[in-house]
This record gives sequence, structure tokens and C-alpha cells, in this order.
Amino acid sequence: MKNGNIKLSTSLFSFALEWNSGKYSLEQMIAKVKELDLGPGLEIIGFQSLKGFPNIPDSTIAQVKSLIEKFEFEPACLDANVDVAIRRDRHLTVDETVEYLKPQLMVAAKLGFPVLRVQMTAKPEVMRKLEPLAEKVNVKLGMELHTPYLVDHPSVIALRELYEELDSPYLGFIPDFGTSMRNIPDALLNSFREVGVTNEQIAVTKEIWKKDIPTPAKFGELYERASTLGATAPQIGRLNMAFSMNGRQPVDAWKEIIPQTVHLHGKFYGFDENGDEPSIDYAAILKVFYEGGYNGYISSEYEGTAFTDEFTGFEMVQKHHALCKKILKGLEEKNYVSA
Repeated sequence: MKNGNIKLSTSLFSFALEWNSGKYSLEQMIAKVKELDLGPGLEIIGFQSLKGFPNIPDSTIAQVKSLIEKFEFEPACLDANVDVAIRRDRHLTVDETVEYLKPQLMVAAKLGFPVLRVQMTAKPEVMRKLEPLAEKVNVKLGMELHTPYLVDHPSVIALRELYEELDSPYLGFIPDFGTSMRNIPDALLNSFREVGVTNEQIAVTKEIWKKDIPTPAKFGELYERASTLGATAPQIGRLNMAFSMNGRQPVDAWKEIIPQTVHLHGKFYGFDENGDEPSIDYAAILKVFYEGGYNGYISSEYEGTAFTDEFTGFEMVQKHHALCKKILKGLEEKNYVSA
């Protein structure tokens, strides 16, 4: 199999703290990302970055396209939301969800993004009904696989079966690296300590996290053991985040869906003194996708802003790009020597 070609990209999601501070306009944000050389790809979250999304005027479309061109970025991915619970009385039906996503798909096409990120709240029948429009406007629908949706999760299996049936290049997956983690990130553990969780309670949480048992069983065991150690209900609720946000899927499992992978989310939380991500084995994951023939972008997606403001998103994405460049260079050099 021919090795892949993985290009770097940056998701504006990484700069949530900076964006929410109100100190940056969209142009200033994109200019800063360019200044730090964090391209060539750019990923934008529609509801975060574009006022009125997806019902935005042609003047805004023209402005955003102009900014992307001005700062010499390549559109990598536009992120949609699949808000099926926006009604108070019930979830959206399949047809209502399709109609909710159509405008977001059209905006992606108008802006020149080749991929629209969708979420697992879009059922297989939603994807089936959207596929003809995706083909018409030439935008791929990428289902984000974020923990707990491992490649063998029943809901993911249903999508894989649909993809096989339709055999369409416009339906694919966006693996999120937070699904395959080797440790609970320090940023999250430190946030536990800030609400009074003890090191002993954290040690129990880490022990349970490493067990190969269903997530609901982990919740139950944690409740029993942490309660015995004096943890309050709110504290246990926080500790449960370790199981719901940090997946333990084996890295090699990604091989099963590489042919249907249309984009990558390079989730990360922090770095050690050597510039490595202690909670996610980037060398192993990038090797799987490179040797599996993946061609496309990996967007840096800094998640640490949810737990700490100690670092800026800008400095963290710089470190992430440096790590990815180092690993990919090593893979390419190894391939060149072996060839």
C-alpha cells in the first residue's frame, strides 16, 4: 500500500479562550494563525466563528473567502453542529435533522470547504438523505468519531454498513485522536484537584480508567469506591469526565476505517519537557494513518482550554505543529530509505 500524504491544519476551536475574550476579530484571528505559520490548512467552526451561521449573507461569504485567500490558507474543514435537541418537547426527526444540516452543507460549499464535519447525532438515514446534496455541491460529509464512538461501536458499525452500501466518496469519517489515549491528561487531573478531589481519589479513577470494561460499569465502580474515600456527588460527577472524554481504543483499530477517512482531528491537551503529548501517542497514531495511505489534513485541536487558562492556544498549537512535523518527517525519511 502506498504511504499517505498528511498535511497540517489548524482548527480555530483551539483558540476558544482568545476568541471568547473579545480581543480578536475573525480577521485578526486568522492573521495571527498565519503569522505563527500554523497552516496550510484552516478549519472553522461555523457556529463559533460566523455570526448568524448558517444563515449568513453573500457579503459574509465573500469576506471569509477573501480572508482565507489573503492569508494564503487552504480550506480544510467546516464544522457543523447537529443539534437534534433544540426543541423542548422532543428530538428532531430524521427529516428535520436533514433540513437542519442542509444550510450548513450549502455554506461549506460556498466557502470552498471540501469537508463538513458532522456529529453522531446524525443517524445513518440522515446521512443517506444528505448524500445526493453532498455530491451535488462537492462537499464530503465527515462523521466525527469522538469517544465513546469507537470504530466497533454499534452506531458506528451502522454507519460503516451504510457507507459500504452506498459506496460514495462523499460519506466518510473524521477520527478524533482523543478516542485513542494512553493516559488521562494532566490538565483534566489538575481540574479535579481544583474542586477538592484528593490524590487518592484520582489514583482510583486512573486505575478504573485503564480497565477493559464498559463505561457504565466504570461509572458504577467509581461511585462506590470514590464515595468510600469521601468524594461528594459533584466531585464524582467531575471524575466521570475521565471516562466520557478520554477513550482507550487501540491505535491499530483506526486501520479499519482509513479508506473512509476524510479528515483528522489532532486532539491534544499538553506537552512534556521533550515536546511530546503524554496522554496521546502521536508517533503511533500518525504512523498508522501514514502507512495506511491517508491523504488529507490533520487539524490541531487544542482541548486544554476546557480545563486551564495557564497556556495560550497559540503557543500550544505551535508545539503541536512542531511535534507533528517531527513525526511526519521521520516517517517520510524512513520511507525514503526503505524505498
